Amino acid sequence: MPGLSAFILAIHGLSAVVWVGGMFFAYMFLRPALSRLEPPQRLQLWADVFERFFIWVWIIIIALPLTGYVQIFYALGGFENIGPHIRLMHILGWVMVALFIALYFLPYRLFRTAVAAQSWPVAAGHLNYIRRIVATNMVLGLIVVIIGSSGRYWG
Repeated sequence: MPGLSAFILAIHGLSAVVWVGGMFFAYMFLRPALSRLEPPQRLQLWADVFERFFIWVWIIIIALPLTGYVQIFYALGGFENIGPHIRLMHILGWVMVALFIALYFLPYRLFRTAVAAQSWPVAAGHLNYIRRIVATNMVLGLIVVIIGSSGRYWG
């Protein structure tokens, strides 16, 4: 089973890196760079970016819990044997998933509709709401990365 555990752990880590790294890149680098574009071009570009990135996020929000539970139940012997850092990652991970699902089915859906209708002020308002959710999820994701990389060394 060590080979399977290593594979599962690798998928788990890569999934976290892609999701959190994608949010960090979008929020810290892409967003400021796009401010130079006019609203129609900026909003259309965001729509294209989200469409591509969110496909990966859907895959990730399946992969992360699945690989996490495989590790908990098969490598660590169940919830009764895990440390507080894993419990905290578990809770924060589900909060992040819930925030993404809410983002996808509420403001993102409205954003896509507004962009398709070329209703730029409405789309910008929805994008601002998406930005706040992404910022929250990015911070939570960074906290989870810190917990995941250091938690086993907590007293």
